[in-house]
Amino acid sequence: MRLLDELKTSWQRWTTVTPSNLLYDRWLFWLYVILLCIGFIMVTSASIPVGTRLYDDPFYFATRDAVYLILSFVTLYFFLKIPMEKWEIRYAWVFGVALFFLLLVLIPGIGKTINGARRWIPMGLFNFQPAEFAKFALICFLSSYFTRRYDEVRSKKLSAFKPLMVMGFLGVFLILQPDLGSTVVLFVITFGLLFVAGAHIMQFVGLIGVGAFLFVVLVLSSAYRMKRITGFMDPFQDPYGTGFQLSNSLMAFGRGEFTGEGLGNSIQKLEYLPEAHTDFVMAVIGEEFGFIGVLVMVFLLGALVLRAMKIGRESLILEQRFKGFFAFGISFWIIFQGFVNLGMALGLLPTKGLTFPLVSYGGSSLVIMTISIAVLLRIDHENRLSRGGQARLRDD
Repeated sequence: MRLLDELKTSWQRWTTVTPSNLLYDRWLFWLYVILLCIGFIMVTSASIPVGTRLYDDPFYFATRDAVYLILSFVTLYFFLKIPMEKWEIRYAWVFGVALFFLLLVLIPGIGKTINGARRWIPMGLFNFQPAEFAKFALICFLSSYFTRRYDEVRSKKLSAFKPLMVMGFLGVFLILQPDLGSTVVLFVITFGLLFVAGAHIMQFVGLIGVGAFLFVVLVLSSAYRMKRITGFMDPFQDPYGTGFQLSNSLMAFGRGEFTGEGLGNSIQKLEYLPEAHTDFVMAVIGEEFGFIGVLVMVFLLGALVLRAMKIGRESLILEQRFKGFFAFGISFWIIFQGFVNLGMALGLLPTKGLTFPLVSYGGSSLVIMTISIAVLLRIDHENRLSRGGQARLRDD
């Protein structure tokens, strides 16, 4: 009975309004830390072969990932102190900075080209990817827009037009890189926030149709995107060409079976599986820890998203719409990107260059995602204060 009471109490803490006498959402924070730690361990394991070949240092990528983790914690500390009203007031600045970097990365000599795509700006410590910040900036902009035009969005039948124009404006610069995956993420974020804001139901039918049409056009207009689709349909038809990454990823999951081969015992990471420590880190997890390991990762990410949605729901109940939309936007971003990355590795979706949130190697992705987690923690903290809590973070 005591165990049942403890489980009931724990469940209530997860699903009901969080206590206002605590400084922050401890579950969200620890889920973030756990995912970062697992990511560091798996990046270290997956990157040893490629680090040895490229730099004659098996821990080259592990060392850099450790630096990114430290930078992430420093980022979390500073951004946690920024009040949400500042994000709401300066939404245009945030959007402008994102647009500036999207323009900058397209300039030859500034943007760094890797595998035929110019998506990165070298910044010494890591290569900054403007697309990651563009996702955050779009959430900030739309959260402000839906707060200011709340009644208009809910009443007008074409209220989705302006948000889609903003999203499409950013999407054009992403397509020029090219980066179709991030463009789809922007579309899903906009779609989700329109739903939360209460836009007219018929608009969603139109959005799905328009989105599907544009996706097909973009795929048919590009030879390399068509190769990814054909490789996705039957990767073993051309296992050394278009289906190389996916076929090796599927073999990794196959070797892992239910319990996995054990940490460090992956065969596919030995330069058989390209990008094992970035886009396909989940395949290495599947090989070394099996179905159980993948299930744990899905549970951890799902739990983090549920906490984020809970924070968004509490904000809307408190009539803090900007905070609520912001939290839900981050939730849609995290869950969709995680779903696409895992689906890609499992062969359920075409191969796209999207990282698994907080786990895959990449300084830009880790830092920007950390800023999003800091925003969620800050929203939760301010919600607690609104409910009469005594805990307080200094804003200096």
